[in-house]
Amino acid sequence: MKPIQYTPREKTKSLAMVLLRTIAVFVLLACSNITAFGQSERDTVNIELNEKLPKDPKLATILSAVLPGAGQVYNEKVWKLPIIYGGFVTNLYFIEFNNRRYQLFRNELRFFDQNGQSESFPNLNRDALVRNVDFWRRNRDLNFIVFAAIYVLNIVDAQVDAHLSGFDISDDISMKFEPSYQTLFAGRNVVGLSLKLNF
Repeated sequence: MKPIQYTPREKTKSLAMVLLRTIAVFVLLACSNITAFGQSERDTVNIELNEKLPKDPKLATILSAVLPGAGQVYNEKVWKLPIIYGGFVTNLYFIEFNNRRYQLFRNELRFFDQNGQSESFPNLNRDALVRNVDFWRRNRDLNFIVFAAIYVLNIVDAQVDAHLSGFDISDDISMKFEPSYQTLFAGRNVVGLSLKLNF
């Protein structure tokens, strides 16, 4: 087989085309690197501006211990404030109500011990008055315990929320309800609903 012979003019033209293509590739690479560098710089700035730093659990705990709800405000969960203060106000109402009833029956018991009969509750004997005094005092004391529990839950909620503030929640984490069809032993079939967690 004979080698192809090129004229000097064709060789020069071919060499010029290769050179032009090489220069075009380098120019395109340089332009794409400048564009990519500019985009990555802008993306980095956006990521830094949008990124939230995790909250300090110790500070959230101290804030909630000093002023209930302050840790939730620090954690940017202000919607929890009405729940916390609603619990406190409701509990204070029941403490006051039960204490008022306790005082009423205690005074009636004292009056019964002095006079032999109750003034406001003539149908109740001493045992019934004692049971009422114990009932309302126990309810009042239980409400003090519930008040303390709401206070402690407020602190625990602020601390746990601060710990979870740095937790990554992405689109990869999902929960779906799907229909389920299963065959059991003895030829029975079950149709139901299944919960699928993807993470």
